[in-house]
Amino acid sequence: MSPLQLAARIVERSSPENPADLVLRQTLFRRRSLPPSDAAWVSRAVFSFFRWQRWLADDLPIEARIEDGLRLAARFASRPEEFPEAELVQRCVPDWAAAHLPVGADFAKSLQAEPVLWLRSRPEFTEELFRRLPTLEPGPFADSYRYLGREDLFHDRGFQAGQFEIQDIASQAVGRICAPRPGEVWWDACAGEGGKTLHLSALMGGKSLIWASDRAAWRLDRLRQRAARAKCFNYRAVAWDGSERPPTKTRFDGVLLDAPCSGLGTWGRNPHARWTTSVRDVEELAAIQARLLRHVADSLKPGGRLIYAVCTLSHAETTAVADAFTEERSDFDTLAVVNPFQPDDPPVTQMHLWPQDTGGNGMFVAAWRRL
Repeated sequence: MSPLQLAARIVERSSPENPADLVLRQTLFRRRSLPPSDAAWVSRAVFSFFRWQRWLADDLPIEARIEDGLRLAARFASRPEEFPEAELVQRCVPDWAAAHLPVGADFAKSLQAEPVLWLRSRPEFTEELFRRLPTLEPGPFADSYRYLGREDLFHDRGFQAGQFEIQDIASQAVGRICAPRPGEVWWDACAGEGGKTLHLSALMGGKSLIWASDRAAWRLDRLRQRAARAKCFNYRAVAWDGSERPPTKTRFDGVLLDAPCSGLGTWGRNPHARWTTSVRDVEELAAIQARLLRHVADSLKPGGRLIYAVCTLSHAETTAVADAFTEERSDFDTLAVVNPFQPDDPPVTQMHLWPQDTGGNGMFVAAWRRL
């Protein structure tokens, strides 16, 4: 089977129940003998198809549309001025999105561009990484780097040895906004596979303790594997289903709620999700986010910091959730924090990190302190 035929099979099998990124990952895992260059081409072909889907003729075979998507991606990368801004805005997202977030020309261009791969390194290995990965560029933070190469870094020996993590720059910003200090005890309430847990640990110098919880046992297993590779030991991974009963009676200096969300901020990296996410998803997830905020808040010490983060940009899941919590909880005060991308600007209590400004995923962050 040719790479083009393989990409077509992945596109045809993708659906709301079987996201394209999952189908792609499973397919490439089963075909581990595929040359790395072919695997990279298939990945690029699949995502280009969904990124440019509204430009592709429905009456053409899948293979022809995939090739057209790749041509559009190459043309946009080299000559973006040839794409009218109004057309980009109209076609880059589903019709319902404009009512839930501002879809301007700069945002549309960021969604249609090839996503950036960001790394976060352990400082002692930075010099070695630059020698081995000459396509690295320094990022906006001291330990962040932009990778411009085409190699699969999951197979890099430095990655396997825990010298660096693959972590989007907006997610790295969340850890810096949390600003955990050595000696503090934190709870990463929806830790997933542990990207932000590992970053919190690094920022704390590996000292004190982080509770990392998730409702899915397989995610916690993945977190343990990543932590072992990264030489991170100051954490406890525990199951938590999001209920009123927290996983521990510990009172925390800080809680990070990286809540489940619609993922609108990741539409540049995961274009298939643009066409499978619905308004109903946004509304249902906003209710879950509000409930989770209420459930984690009482686990903070007086003076403790609560950080709410979501990789989405819809009003319902961002400012509406944060404003409702502020109104509901008189025992919390909004906390002004510095935007890591604009450290000289005045601190704010809520911030939108837009992909066209950061080069990463879209993210919203709000912060409070318990009185």
